[in-house]
Amino acid sequence: MTIDLFHKVSYDCSRVVTENYSTSFSSAIQLLHKDLRVPIYNIYGFVRFADEIVDTFHQHNKIDLLDQFKTETFSAIEKGISLNPILNSFQKTVNQFAIDLQLIHAFFKSMESDLTQNNYDRQGYEEYIYGSAEVVGLMCLYVFCEGDARQYEKLKSHARALGAAFQKVNFLRDIQYDFNDLSRLYFPGCDFHNFTEKDKVKIEEDIALDFKNAYQGILSLPIKARFGVYVAYKYYYSLFKKIRAIHHKEILRQRIRIPNYQKAFIILRASVKNGLRLIE
Repeated sequence: MTIDLFHKVSYDCSRVVTENYSTSFSSAIQLLHKDLRVPIYNIYGFVRFADEIVDTFHQHNKIDLLDQFKTETFSAIEKGISLNPILNSFQKTVNQFAIDLQLIHAFFKSMESDLTQNNYDRQGYEEYIYGSAEVVGLMCLYVFCEGDARQYEKLKSHARALGAAFQKVNFLRDIQYDFNDLSRLYFPGCDFHNFTEKDKVKIEEDIALDFKNAYQGILSLPIKARFGVYVAYKYYYSLFKKIRAIHHKEILRQRIRIPNYQKAFIILRASVKNGLRLIE
């Protein structure tokens, strides 16, 4: 009997977390090369659990739980083992791909700010976006580049842009829930009670630039990662276009979604483009 079975069970836990919390990301991960799927599941499982602490554990001491999770995360990375299967799978990926620990520190800084801040100025907003989303893109990029430092540096800004685009779309989609249930408004200079079409358009212009920058990076991703990342990009870009097409008051009343049949169509179209080498 070896420890390999324990690690496999840990990986399975991260995969189950991803499949249950995000069918869209789970589908995109399945389109990555098989060598990349497990480590990306491991990153998502870790990020998801931290996010759940700050967003849904309302009947518990979130500050203590997040602090404990943070302490156990770095302990797991240092020791190379954890009895928490999500942290064990994450530390395996961090150590295997030599992911910069400063990215993880930045991530926790943003998670901690969710427990203490309700609104942000421009600098705080950019720092939050970096820690909550851009660093996740960079962690994934470590996996996609498989140790190629030159390639990582070349694609770094594009990975950050993709993470930022995803997060900002999430903010627009969830603006009603974030404000009414969590008392948060991330966009600087905006007032939920007086949110205007001008506010929405300004945010959308910023997101469009992030998507444009991100797409250029996707074209240069290693072939093992390109198709899966492209599908995730197309899903979020479709969601963005749907949000962009509606009146600003609508996103204050409902959470905009992409129906499952449209997700399937996105994958189908992306598959055709990939087969015809139109995303190269």
